[in-house]
Amino acid sequence: MSNKAPFSFVLVIGLMLFALFFGAGNLIFPPMLGQSAGTNFWEANLGFLVTGVGLPLMTVLAFGFSGKTDLLELVKRVHPVFGLIFSIILYLTLGPLFALPRSGTVSFEIGVTPFLPEDHGPLPLAIFTILFFSLTCVLALNPTKIVDVIGKVLTPLKLTFIGLLVLIAVIKPISPIQAPVKAYESHVFFKGFQNGYLTMDTLAAFVFGIIIINAMKEKGITSKKQIMITCAKATVIAAVILAVLYTALAYMGASSVGELGYFENGGLILSNVSQYYFGFYGQILLGLMITVACLTTSVGLMTSCSSFFNKLYPKLSYKSFVVILSVLSIAISNVGLTNLITISGPVLKIIYPVAIVLAFLTFLHPVFFGKSEVYQVSLFFTLVVSVCGGLSVKSIDDVLSPILPLYSDGLGWVLPALVGMLIGGVIGFLRNAGGSSVPHK
Repeated sequence: MSNKAPFSFVLVIGLMLFALFFGAGNLIFPPMLGQSAGTNFWEANLGFLVTGVGLPLMTVLAFGFSGKTDLLELVKRVHPVFGLIFSIILYLTLGPLFALPRSGTVSFEIGVTPFLPEDHGPLPLAIFTILFFSLTCVLALNPTKIVDVIGKVLTPLKLTFIGLLVLIAVIKPISPIQAPVKAYESHVFFKGFQNGYLTMDTLAAFVFGIIIINAMKEKGITSKKQIMITCAKATVIAAVILAVLYTALAYMGASSVGELGYFENGGLILSNVSQYYFGFYGQILLGLMITVACLTTSVGLMTSCSSFFNKLYPKLSYKSFVVILSVLSIAISNVGLTNLITISGPVLKIIYPVAIVLAFLTFLHPVFFGKSEVYQVSLFFTLVVSVCGGLSVKSIDDVLSPILPLYSDGLGWVLPALVGMLIGGVIGFLRNAGGSSVPHK
């Protein structure tokens, strides 16, 4: 096994990667994109696939390439303080600030909202999220085989149902695809690119990379070369499945508008399309499967985040962190799915470019001999521009748009990142000549 991984193991790793990335929350964004992009959905979908599939899997590859098995170990290459701050922000984003609350609100939108009157008010969501995260808390406090069994049984069922749903939607579209909404009449690829941020998968890849690398090492794959080869093959498998499903879901959304109209979030799109094809019972089945899938995801996120913060601050027990994060998740999830997506957008526009550049620099680490100055200057320039883009202050945008290529398309950070790499390289070279720069391994 240490020389070459058999295809059966590569397939298992590829399917594991797919399962890790294809959470219930990821179902809601491609249909939303499809509805908005309309006849331009192919171009928008291509941009979405870059950030929703390509970059997350590239980040996993970068982790394998780095030889590291711990997130803090990897990001400390930049600076210990940066490593700590970035890790905390990443786990908060994947935990109580966005991903955890989203698991509860997606469950509510798909599993409960269709059966409520339109003017149901905020109380049903409050009751549901209290129950949902209380159960998450209990399961995370008492790890049992229940969650594992639910995941193993539910994942195939969920994928079978979703696969059947999108297959029917592709073979027998609900209606002809309509014209795009105004926002998607131009620069469509870049809008899809930024929509891919909402999956949070590039951020999650920094955590999933650890899981994948450790799984390989447990099976005897220890050499850097074989880890990279196995990772590359596995990511191709995961990428193909994710790309096909995302594209089919986007098409389903695009072809639903003529008959069903526009919806404010992807949960409602999935629910209504399911009802259109399979009727009332199909809607119930979808709701149950998505709810239990979200619960499984929620327990996994809760366990990972609580373990991280407990390791960071051992004075507070793991159980205490589970309770605290559960309470925070209840509070934040009650802003609702649509508002949660709206709020997370600007934050992710700030964080994502930093994560992308960090992944690329990890690949280039041997090229610049691991000099911390390259990481520091490049990431600093990236952060400054991404903060400006995320805050979207008109006066700042008006100044930066003519100066930075693709700034108005959300990619103004690319050139500063490249310039930062060059400047950091020069600084590192000069410091090294003076004996004060120490490359990171």
